[in-house]
Amino acid sequence: MRRPAVRFRARIKPMFRACLFLVTLLSAAYAQQPPTFYKDVLPILQAHCQNCHRTGEIAPMPLVTYEDTKPWVTAMKSAVQSKQMPPWFADAKYGHFSNDPSLSAFEIATIQKWVDAHAPAGNVHDAPPPPHWAEGWIIPQPDQIFTMPVPVHLPASGDVEYTYEIVPTHFQEGRWVQMSEVRPTSRDHVHHAVVYIRPPDSTWLRDAPVNKPFTASEMTDPKAHAEALATTSDMLLVYAPGSEPDRWPEGMAKYIPAGSDLIFQMHYTTNGQAATDQTSIGVLYSKQPPTQRVLTLQLTNHTFIIPPETDDYQVYRRGTLPNDCTLLSFFPHMHLRGKRFEYNIVHADGTIEPLLKVNYDFHWQLSYRLAQPLPLKAGTVIQAVATYDNTENNMHNPDPKKSARWGGQTYEEMMVGFFDVAVPATTDKEEFFERKPSPRK
Repeated sequence: MRRPAVRFRARIKPMFRACLFLVTLLSAAYAQQPPTFYKDVLPILQAHCQNCHRTGEIAPMPLVTYEDTKPWVTAMKSAVQSKQMPPWFADAKYGHFSNDPSLSAFEIATIQKWVDAHAPAGNVHDAPPPPHWAEGWIIPQPDQIFTMPVPVHLPASGDVEYTYEIVPTHFQEGRWVQMSEVRPTSRDHVHHAVVYIRPPDSTWLRDAPVNKPFTASEMTDPKAHAEALATTSDMLLVYAPGSEPDRWPEGMAKYIPAGSDLIFQMHYTTNGQAATDQTSIGVLYSKQPPTQRVLTLQLTNHTFIIPPETDDYQVYRRGTLPNDCTLLSFFPHMHLRGKRFEYNIVHADGTIEPLLKVNYDFHWQLSYRLAQPLPLKAGTVIQAVATYDNTENNMHNPDPKKSARWGGQTYEEMMVGFFDVAVPATTDKEEFFERKPSPRK
């Protein structure tokens, strides 16, 4: 009776080895399966691309469905390998930013392998749930939308003077804005838009018409004409090509006092096609009163002259913080000769602490939000450095044979380093700039 058992065990051993070998082969084969769209690529697109690559947004094509994406796979592979997409221009050696959309090395390799395998669709049941997008908005559906009441008609050619429209809020009480987004109806014609908060006690543009477009040249009072282009009013949001909505962390928000007006400052450019624009701003209000108020500050130099045929020309501006605050984010702005922009802290001994270095792209003017907000003491010196390329090597240069000076039109130049800070909720912009006397020793 024992011999058959021995023979049985002897047979089991090679059978077990054969099964183990088969499992190993199957595992290896499975591991070598190429990525598929629904299981591997679509989650990457949802997390990093569809914010812009969907119908009605700034990107030229949607990347939402397999049918949307398949014609663009070769271009997609090239763009992610070169890191042109998703757009992000901060030097990785300086700072960490919460809104960095860059793909990881694994995600780049996944897209590369998928394209090299002829972009298989895979099983549609592997697809993650689609994200919920508010129609016409990147932020969730706004609580309230403010729209310029009168459309602005834009010519096919020529310069367009800065155009303003004043929109009363009719707020009976102050409102805290957690998120905001500017939406032009003719995005191709908007060089930039700034939505200012004019509190009820401000005299800025008080003689200007309400609920209709106007320009500075239409102001008959010389003082009002000059003030049109300069104000101390806080900004609700700055918009430029490629820029993002504002999304402030819990406990922080922008404040619109009761009785305030929103003033839209629109810089339009022409492109050979006449158009009409009627820009809006959508806002979401804080669910609870925040403990900190967000202010937008800026470092601006408007006295520079960039010589013709000059590369790496640098323009500087620095400012001293009058009170304690928390640094949140940056938004650099230049025109077509812009090459690099950086923000630094200048210490008392002259040493430089870099906060952000950007390889500037006029067509993708991004904001850079610190992953960890940075507390700064009163007296901290913030420096902005803009670098320009006014040579023929700059393919976007309007005219490398001419000097470039400050000016509102795209063929002129600007140097503005916007940055956002958080201060106590009870502090407004005017109070923030009141320097407190140093305690006596």
